[in-house]
Amino acid sequence: MKTKSIFIAMMLVVFTFLVGCNSDNQASDGSEKLTVYTTIFPLEDFTKKIGGEHVDVKSVFPAGADAHTFEPSTKTMSEMASADAFIYTGVGVEGFADKAKGVLENEEVTIVAAGEGIELRGEEESHEEEHDHEHDEEAHEEEHDHEHDEEAHEEEHNHEHDEEAHEEEHDHEHEEGAHEEEHDHEHEEEAHEDEHNHENEEEHGDEHGEDGHEGHDHSNGDPHVWLDPTLSITLAENVKNALVELKPEAKEDFEANFETLKADLEKLDTEFKDTVDSAKTNKILVSHAAYGYWENRYGLEQISVNGLSPTQEPSQKQLTEIINTAKENEIQYVIFDQNISGKIAEVVQDEIKAEPLVLHNLEAATEKDVENEEDYFSLMRQNLETLKKALN
Repeated sequence: MKTKSIFIAMMLVVFTFLVGCNSDNQASDGSEKLTVYTTIFPLEDFTKKIGGEHVDVKSVFPAGADAHTFEPSTKTMSEMASADAFIYTGVGVEGFADKAKGVLENEEVTIVAAGEGIELRGEEESHEEEHDHEHDEEAHEEEHDHEHDEEAHEEEHNHEHDEEAHEEEHDHEHEEGAHEEEHDHEHEEEAHEDEHNHENEEEHGDEHGEDGHEGHDHSNGDPHVWLDPTLSITLAENVKNALVELKPEAKEDFEANFETLKADLEKLDTEFKDTVDSAKTNKILVSHAAYGYWENRYGLEQISVNGLSPTQEPSQKQLTEIINTAKENEIQYVIFDQNISGKIAEVVQDEIKAEPLVLHNLEAATEKDVENEEDYFSLMRQNLETLKKALN
């Protein structure tokens, strides 16, 4: 009898555990939760905030990962392949994404590029340079044509003079005329080839244009769009739209949660503006050029030791220029990333006798962030406190 009671008790425990696991996988309305994998921390946080009880969100990145260099394990890829969706930025920061997309699409996982529709910093500048270059080429062609016209006029004048001076040399004139015709023919062929090449270039440009924004890997732009609260609204909206498509019956919840998130991002944007506008300087010295969107949005100027990727290290000449600029502007702080060691930035710090500070690039949460249950807004407000110290 006692044995039977123990058995029943054990069965009840197992049953309770199974029901608990099942309920964790279901929303309060009884529908099954969506399983979504994300990359950078803001996408994980936004998806949780927008999805609410309808979504089970997991990050591909382990605590403290560097988004630029991270590669998922085979086990992680296998788990992602069983998910409903994979949300990544699509702006060039996740090096593994293209390889992962091919695998996940075969498993019918919905792929969401949250950065779609965002014009990256740096891309617009390269477009302007390309446009200026085209204008320079047109001006050069006009100048070249004008020079040809002058040459042709001089040749005609010289030819008339030669005819008057050497009328008796009829045979020589005949040979010269034949030579000129041959020369003109060669010029016509060259012009034809130039025209053909120009048409090919235009055709190639049209083909590139027809590809459009879709499929563009943003490899020349600054991928750190999530650090701009205003651009983060676009990221969040793309996440919301994807969730609505995956689970239309929860549309009202997704829309309401997005509007709350949007209002919070707009408030954060105002806080950043106020912080920079009231500061004594607008210059910061950073180890990694992750904060360019603050330059565009708020008028900050980042002096960066490394490039857009932490692996883009400066030359000796560039390093000397950075140190000189920091000294000229009497910069007292060197700002490091929370997840990247900056050996060269430490050299700069020692050279200018600066105090180290930390800005959170939000690529991935640290173990401490997870323990403290930090979210996008708490980490960004920590960044605001760092900026207040660095700018005043």
